[in-house]
Amino acid sequence: MTNLYAVLFDMDGTLTDSEKLWTIALDRTAADLGGQLSTATRHAMVGHDLVNSIDMLLADVGVDRDADEVARMLTAHTATLFAGEIPWRPGAQRLLTQVRNAGLATALVTATHRELVDLALNTLGRHSFDAVVCGDEVSANKPDPEPYRRAMQLLGMAAGQSLAIEDSPNGSASALAAGVPVLVVPSEVEVPHRPGMTFAASLTDVDVDDLRLIRSAADAQDRTR
Repeated sequence: MTNLYAVLFDMDGTLTDSEKLWTIALDRTAADLGGQLSTATRHAMVGHDLVNSIDMLLADVGVDRDADEVARMLTAHTATLFAGEIPWRPGAQRLLTQVRNAGLATALVTATHRELVDLALNTLGRHSFDAVVCGDEVSANKPDPEPYRRAMQLLGMAAGQSLAIEDSPNGSASALAAGVPVLVVPSEVEVPHRPGMTFAASLTDVDVDDLRLIRSAADAQDRTR
């Protein structure tokens, strides 16, 4: 019998195809600052929180501006884009529905701040998650384990009962550091393989039985250590 009782979902790049919207917002913010964001820096931002992204943006554009001011600019541009329907990643909506119908607990664990997550939930469905952990609601963000530990605490679940679904190196590292195995579905950047990771090209062909098998495989590995 599987020990899977909770599925912990990342948002940007995992459930939603919102990394492309973030790119538009970042480009607009860079233009407001009189510069242009490089492709390399944009890729490096994937999986980072707002604070680190702003630092990278300012360094890349080469301007000296108040980080809080730039964060407000970026948030405003992103909110305009998030106010509409946010595109789903392939297979994500179907899998989320299956997980809910299977009676498994769910959490949204994201580095994005609450103001923008509340807009995204208009697409994702507020009823879709038993807990939501946002980037501005933890003292240390991904790749620190705190976001996933906080999600499990809110759900009343242990790491041995949970599985995370992520798309980025930072997010995957956060889940692993919290003791949670990860189904990795890369979207914008490559994710180096580490023990505890299972990879899929997309969520299109993933179902709840697959998630249970991944959890069971992780349990089997733990027993051999």
